[in-house]
Amino acid sequence: MNNYSWLQKRLHKVALSPHFLRVAAFDLESTLTSSLRNKGDHVFVSGLARSGTTILLNAIFESDLFASLSYSDMPFILAPNLWSKISFTNRSTDTVERAHGDGIQVSIKSPEAFEEVFWMTFDEGDDVTRDKFKIYIQLINQNKNKNRYLSKNNQNVKRLKLISNIFPQSKILILVRDPLQTSYSLLSQHRKFIDASKEDSFISNSMKWIGHTEFGPNYIPLHQNNLIYGNPLYFNHWLEQWYLTYHTLLNNFKDRNNIYFICYEKLCLSKNYWNDLLSKLSVNKKYNFKFIESRKDINLEIDTSLRKKASSLYLKLFDLS
Repeated sequence: MNNYSWLQKRLHKVALSPHFLRVAAFDLESTLTSSLRNKGDHVFVSGLARSGTTILLNAIFESDLFASLSYSDMPFILAPNLWSKISFTNRSTDTVERAHGDGIQVSIKSPEAFEEVFWMTFDEGDDVTRDKFKIYIQLINQNKNKNRYLSKNNQNVKRLKLISNIFPQSKILILVRDPLQTSYSLLSQHRKFIDASKEDSFISNSMKWIGHTEFGPNYIPLHQNNLIYGNPLYFNHWLEQWYLTYHTLLNNFKDRNNIYFICYEKLCLSKNYWNDLLSKLSVNKKYNFKFIESRKDINLEIDTSLRKKASSLYLKLFDLS
């Protein structure tokens, strides 16, 4: 974000901010779609932010079997084929550490979570939107010359049933990470991006345009009612959000045969666990990917009762995964 030129920032605003232009771009792009020839056996990665979703996205993407939105599709997210024809072909493919400062290296070819732009543009309660989403996935596959789509969208925890109904042959992966580590990372990123947006308003604007409300200046809690801890500048807020989110997900989806809870710590500890996941996804070739567990010492005031509930829930999810 900090490396964007003035022209690039203006282009992002023009392409992503006006609703009517996003709709127009998709409508024009839709005329280019080929027939819906794939089986719908796509993969959707979701879960709370900072739970390992990006690492898992990169790991699955390395199989070279899936199409995914990438930084090269910015800012015309809803028109990947048209944009690929008119965008500059000499853009740098060098890798840099992403803005989160978490050691994850990205380039213009790296997959990323831009799918939320679609859901911001079209009403998910409208039946027509289901058909549009199928078309959109086909457009991405067509652009990348693949038959299967790979998504990473933390916001999809709100619409897993909808996605499962649209693509019943898909696999949905819900990432679970240690609640204390996840909460601490969310708090750190929340503070980091709030501070950064005070120095550069484009950070706040661009996060809003792509629907990034998981933390930072545009933060919207997944759970807002009857909270004990409503202030996101404190650790216990994020731990409460962790508990409420995964408690809801476990109750709603533990018995769905195409939805899997995936434990990040297990990915870091066991190659067999990773290989079993590849098999679940019908990825026949086996390859190693290095998952690195990051743990921080947390010296903050933590609600004892909340910590106990979250730890107990994590153990249930650990066993289920």
